[in-house]
Amino acid sequence: MDKAAHLIEALPWLSRFHGRTVVVKYGGNAMISEELRVRFAESIVFLYYAGLRPVVVHGGGPQISAMLDRSGVESSFTAGLRVTTDEAMDIVRMVLTGQVNREIVGLVNQHGPFAVGMSGEDANLLYAERKSVQVDGETVDIGRVGEVSEVDPGAVSALIADGRIPVVSSVARADDGGVYNVNADTAASALAVALGASKLIMLTDVEGLFADYPANTDLIRRLNVDELRALLPSLSAGMLPKMEACLTAVEGGVPQAHIIDGRVPHSLLLEVFTDLGVGTMVADEELEAELLSGNGHYPRPWRPTHTSEPNTGDQK
Repeated sequence: MDKAAHLIEALPWLSRFHGRTVVVKYGGNAMISEELRVRFAESIVFLYYAGLRPVVVHGGGPQISAMLDRSGVESSFTAGLRVTTDEAMDIVRMVLTGQVNREIVGLVNQHGPFAVGMSGEDANLLYAERKSVQVDGETVDIGRVGEVSEVDPGAVSALIADGRIPVVSSVARADDGGVYNVNADTAASALAVALGASKLIMLTDVEGLFADYPANTDLIRRLNVDELRALLPSLSAGMLPKMEACLTAVEGGVPQAHIIDGRVPHSLLLEVFTDLGVGTMVADEELEAELLSGNGHYPRPWRPTHTSEPNTGDQK
């Protein structure tokens, strides 16, 4: 009976999200643990069979660091950001698109011919502008690190319409004909807006957002846009880019954006298909009410709205 109760709890959410696009940013321990990688792929396929339209966006910081070390390429950080030389960018591109992306596609496709891998440079999906940082009042160049400036979701939309699951690596086209390494949180947020997604879900290594961590360990379950804006100045360097990405998504027309614990197997399904959900949700109440009533909403042109300095690049 308990199993039946859990299954029937999913019914209203199956109805509300059937046919809806959900963008999932994949990162953290869920990318490193073999068991969690398998469970993540299962969750994505479950969403697909449940009638949702999942899109995966990923980085790969640990894998990049390992390959740079193995190749003898020096890797340094400035203001928390990886300095990405041309030589390092070749490795970043190879690892994100040629290794990590293929592994995710392979795990999903063990369940059927669903996933199609691509990078943000394919079909000019993501364009980026060169990013620099301020250190002690001076502008410092950090190499081939970019900030997403434009999104053309046509190729991803075509894959979704064809019944596929797009898996996108966080490499973007540059205006000089090269490529940039971009923050996967930002890329996922921008793509969610451009696709008119109903949800953005970001997998992390924490339960969600806490009001005053570590002094206060009470999880914030729900925030509106104004409440999140007020909290941003107090957030840690690790949480700030993720919450800014959520804010950008919701301000851009995505009704709900979530931070959930990727260390919990199938946390993705717990968020989508249970009444309480998991993690922290940022919501626009008007758009959310429209979504939950069954009415549609449509993509808006994506534009960058935040210019602060998140942990850009290949960070998980």
